[in-house]
Formats: sequence, structure tokens, C-alpha cells
Amino acid sequence: METFTSPEFWVALFQIVGIDIVMSGDNAAVIALAARQLRGRRRHTAVFLGSLGAVVLRVLLTFVAAQLLTLSYVQTLGSLLLLWVAYRLVLPGKSQGPGEEVRDPGLMEAVRAIIIADVIMSLDNVLGLAAVARGNWFLLTIGLVISILLIVVGSSVLMRLMTRYPVIVIMGGALLGYVAGDMMLSDPIWNGLDWLKGSWVHNGLPLMLAALVALFGVRRSG
Repeated sequence: METFTSPEFWVALFQIVGIDIVMSGDNAAVIALAARQLRGRRRHTAVFLGSLGAVVLRVLLTFVAAQLLTLSYVQTLGSLLLLWVAYRLVLPGKSQGPGEEVRDPGLMEAVRAIIIADVIMSLDNVLGLAAVARGNWFLLTIGLVISILLIVVGSSVLMRLMTRYPVIVIMGGALLGYVAGDMMLSDPIWNGLDWLKGSWVHNGLPLMLAALVALFGVRRSG
């Protein structure tokens, strides 16, 4: 994979592009949810800073993701943190009364939510990219650049859709709840519990958490 003429290089590049396409959807949803209530330049700034911070941390995670995923409690704690992020993101914006000035939510709060959620959901992604690139930093860099483009473009499209169709906000929060449930069950701490190995648990818990986040969002926006 050292040169452009190597077939292995192009096969690995194709695999990286495929991983980015598959994995970028939920990250784009996080950015769209976090920045949807901002306006003008603040929205673009949140998308840029959140994406930049997430990418920098992804590079660092590349070195430690494999070790982190083998540690007990890491994925369980990450899933709980992701649930908290989902809860915050489905909260409706505050409506202003007569004569009150419209206030945007905090820019840094949106950036923080983007970075936290993106890093949590990127553990498996960076493992996949690292495995395909096999230490080739040029390939890893290409993968990161492609993921940035996909996430930024995807989040921009989702934000416009969320403005027109608010139900997409609830769907995005439910997606984060599902990812949190799936991540929790992947924690090595649960390997000794045979009853957790059933397909009904692995399918039921993520769906239950997705439904709880969606229900909360519906009740708060109603």
C-alpha cells in the first residue's frame, strides 16, 4: 500500500470510503441536532469547530481505540454519556414571549455536544479505518478528509430538513439512543452473563432506549 500503483492501496482506499459512507450518517445527525437552533454564522462555526475537534480526537483515538474497547466499563459509561447527549439534543428550543429578544443556545454548548457524541460513536469507526489502513497514514488522512466532507454536507442537509420537518429531530435522538444501547451490550463486562447473549436482548435494549428518547422528545415538544 506504499504507492498509487499498488492494487492493495486502491482496495484499501475503496474500503475506507465505504466505511466512511456507512459510519458518517449518525455523526451527521449529531451535528445537525446540536446546531439546528443556532443561526447564521454561529451555526456554521459550530459545525466547523465541532467537526474539527471530533476529527482531532479521532486521530488520537486511532492509537488507543483497540485498547479502550477491551476495557470493562468503557463502553457502558460511553453509552450512558451518549444517552445524556441524546436527551439534551431532543430538548425543544425555548420560545420567546412578546417583546423578548430571541436568544440562541450557547455556541460552545453545541460544539461540546458534537465532540462528545462524535468521539463516543467513533470508537468502532477508527478501529475499522486503522485496520484497513494498516499503519499507512496517507490512507488514514484520506479517510478523515472524506469523513469530514460527508459529515459536514450531511449535517447541512439534515439541518434544513429538521427546520421543515421537526419530527426528524425526534428520529435523530432515537438513533443516538439505539447506538447507546448497542454500545452498552458490547462492553466486555457483560460477557459472563449468558442471558444477555440472546438475540431478544441485543435487539430489544437498543430499540427500547431509542423509543424512550423519542418518547421524551415528543412529550417535551408537545
